[in-house]
Amino acid sequence: MLRLLEKVKKGDEEPEAEAQMKLFLLLQQLDMQLLNTSLQKISQEVRLNPQAIKNDVQLLQSFSGEGDLTVLRSINYTSEYEFSNGCRAPPWRQVHGDICYLIINTHDTETLYVTCNTAGVYLNGGPIKDSEDIIYDRNGDIYKDLITFLKEKSPTFAENLTRVQQNFVLQKKSTPTRKTQKAEVPTNEELDQTEKFSEYQDKNKFERKKPPPKPKTRDIKKEETSFVHKALESSHRLSIKDEKAQLKVQDTKKIKKEKENVEMVAARKYKCKAAQEKAHLIQRVVSDGSEELSESSTESEEDKQDMNRQQESGTDLPSEYWQIQKVVKYLKGGNQTATVIALCSMRDFNLTNETCQLAIRDVGGLEVLINLLDTEETKCKVGSLRILKEISKNPQIRRSLAELGGLQIMVKILDSSNKDLKCLAAETIANIAKFRRARQTVRLHGGIQRLVGLLDCVPTSAHLTAEQEKDIEVARCGALALWSCSKSKKNKDAIRKAGGIPLLACLLKSPYENMLIPVVGTLQECASEPSYRLAIRTENMVKNLVRNLSSESEELQMHCARAIFKCAEDEETRNLVRTHFGLGPLVKLVSKSDNKQLLAAATGAVWKCAISMENVERFKHLKVAETLISLLIGQPEEVLINVVGALGQLARDPVIRGAIRRSSGIGPLVNLLTGTNNALLVNVTKAVGECAVDPENMSIIESLDGVRLLWSLLKKPNPDIQASAAWALCPCIENAKEAGEMVRSFVGGLELIVNLLKSDDIEVLASVCAALAKIAMDEENLAVITDHGVVQMLSSLTYTRDDMLRQNLADAVACCCKWGNNRVAFGETGAVAPLVHYLKSKSPRVHRATAQALYQLSFDPNNCITMHENGVVKLLLNLMDSTDEALQEAAAGCIANIRRLALANEKARYK
Repeated sequence: MLRLLEKVKKGDEEPEAEAQMKLFLLLQQLDMQLLNTSLQKISQEVRLNPQAIKNDVQLLQSFSGEGDLTVLRSINYTSEYEFSNGCRAPPWRQVHGDICYLIINTHDTETLYVTCNTAGVYLNGGPIKDSEDIIYDRNGDIYKDLITFLKEKSPTFAENLTRVQQNFVLQKKSTPTRKTQKAEVPTNEELDQTEKFSEYQDKNKFERKKPPPKPKTRDIKKEETSFVHKALESSHRLSIKDEKAQLKVQDTKKIKKEKENVEMVAARKYKCKAAQEKAHLIQRVVSDGSEELSESSTESEEDKQDMNRQQESGTDLPSEYWQIQKVVKYLKGGNQTATVIALCSMRDFNLTNETCQLAIRDVGGLEVLINLLDTEETKCKVGSLRILKEISKNPQIRRSLAELGGLQIMVKILDSSNKDLKCLAAETIANIAKFRRARQTVRLHGGIQRLVGLLDCVPTSAHLTAEQEKDIEVARCGALALWSCSKSKKNKDAIRKAGGIPLLACLLKSPYENMLIPVVGTLQECASEPSYRLAIRTENMVKNLVRNLSSESEELQMHCARAIFKCAEDEETRNLVRTHFGLGPLVKLVSKSDNKQLLAAATGAVWKCAISMENVERFKHLKVAETLISLLIGQPEEVLINVVGALGQLARDPVIRGAIRRSSGIGPLVNLLTGTNNALLVNVTKAVGECAVDPENMSIIESLDGVRLLWSLLKKPNPDIQASAAWALCPCIENAKEAGEMVRSFVGGLELIVNLLKSDDIEVLASVCAALAKIAMDEENLAVITDHGVVQMLSSLTYTRDDMLRQNLADAVACCCKWGNNRVAFGETGAVAPLVHYLKSKSPRVHRATAQALYQLSFDPNNCITMHENGVVKLLLNLMDSTDEALQEAAAGCIANIRRLALANEKARYK
């Protein structure tokens, strides 16, 4: 060809037309040679694509699990979010060719942390401790595909893979018979998957036959500013599926035109530069992937299906959906001015509408909006944040923003000197941080410290300047973001360590309701921690919480009541609420039955405050019991739990117990015993038990079959319900007219309650012992529970160190000693010596119950000897100075029995 070109230049030997024709034919031959060389190079260096990786992962997942015919234990992605281009790696890693990251558990190796890159598959450094990020650096060799990688790393994988293939071949060779066999037959789906494995094994290549083409990136105009380069860098890489077909057709036409032009130029100018241009053109086409050549003019089946789905779904979509997609396209391709105009146009849409929100996401607008946050242009940042603040209220959008790394950029914006940017970033963070991973991301990237810093705002005058109003708005947005982040326990600790409590206490004094709502919301969220409850009490925040109970804003009232509900777990806080006159406003809020959230918060605060008897006296004068009884019917469970809990605490007062009966409150309480909510059942049983202390109330409970309902709750697996039901049975058995007959009427009831002594829960054991002490008052029932082995079970519990269990256990032992040879049985089972050590407890109640048990056991001579050997006489002599008459009598009786035994032995010795 070069010789021909020289002849053409010299103008000799051949006419011009013939020379042009020969040159044209030679260029065509050169085209074919370059194309074949490029295709051979591609076949040697195969580049992976997202769809091929996805197919391999799905195939391996179908053959993963525990068993001999599984190739892996498990294989999972590190991120469930899939971008529009099929990748799962973050955008800043897709630039380096990363497709996704896998966590693979094999049968014979440690956990493998794998990176799937377009260049191949290799091990990465694994996850960073206390972070969601991973070490992206390559650790080892690169393998051409996932299956080859696993074969090299796991011999068991390769062996099981061969076994699966052989199993499939055997199944394929076996001929079907008419007789039905009971042997396991693989399903069609399993056979299809196994056949795929067989094909892969035969070819030893895990590649798609027709992988989807990689869309070409669009050229950027020379007049675009550096701002546009930075903003659109990532969005150009992440092409949208609905643009693929269009780009392919455009690229194909462009290639054909350029090829024709090159050929024409070559035929006219007789220059070797034409061949170089054609080679460069073919090389550019080939570098985009061999699939571009095979599918440049036709779309793949997958793309057609996606387009069909879009067309089918698009028939029902409003026009705004398509209009927003057009605006986003302008947002991608414009310069700075066009970007600002596109942002303003986007804000004209109803961004609170889910259709508009998803339209922005579907066309790739989220990536562009996040990229705009990383520019130097304030107007573009503000416009982007205003849009993100609105659309981030959608759960799908907020998760997508977190996956795309938007939170990290927004946290950095909190350091900006522009107050509008701070407010918008904080509000957007508040919307996104509604789920755990987002809250963790904010904390790990230093967002908590920055948000706490926004709270440093104290207006010193009543008339605020424009600058002070901005400061207040910044603090409000910071509190709003902290409110969302404070749902995490680690974030609560981070807020406290960052010095957030004094700042929140200062803002709590603010007269502005829009400021107080997020501040009190953050406090009530954090009040579940003891350190925060202590801080709220010591920082004198209870006074301000009580003051805001009388606010005109029901939302603020609700959050203040919730904060009091959580803080009133501590006795000092309950007293502070009373001393700051907070009980009256709480009772007023209970009467607002329309707002269910406010009602739940107010009744919860009344419940916790009623734990103190001083507050019960105040509530009695405010007649809150009658109001609460009216709420027992027709209210949601959240309200019922708090109402019944409050009635259970108030019913400890005899006057209120009578008021509950006179207000017809016993019936609704008993009816609630048939519920299914565990928290509600715990509170209802306590309330019914307190009401049963009054004999008149007990007759009503018995007539409504309330005791049977309580006994049936002992079958519940929840230990809290078991314990509260057993406690409630104690006053019911004690105050029933025919208690013994009533208990015996419950078929299997005595065996059920005795078997509860096998429980591991201290509260259940203590309550059951208390109930057994009441049951043992009837001799027939005592005989029944003795036959069920109550003596041995009680003896096995005597080594406990819990004073509550000691007291009720000693009561049960004392009552059970009154039947047959139970006294002797307690001594033989080793219950006497541990009981003696109960007298060293600091609880007077334990002393009295133990003295009574020892008195009953002392009627057996062997028990007296055991007691004396364990030093019981000295301990009982010290207790005889007590003002408790029952304790004095039991101690004296026990010493007297020991003394009589000693005198009898002395007389027998003399004889």
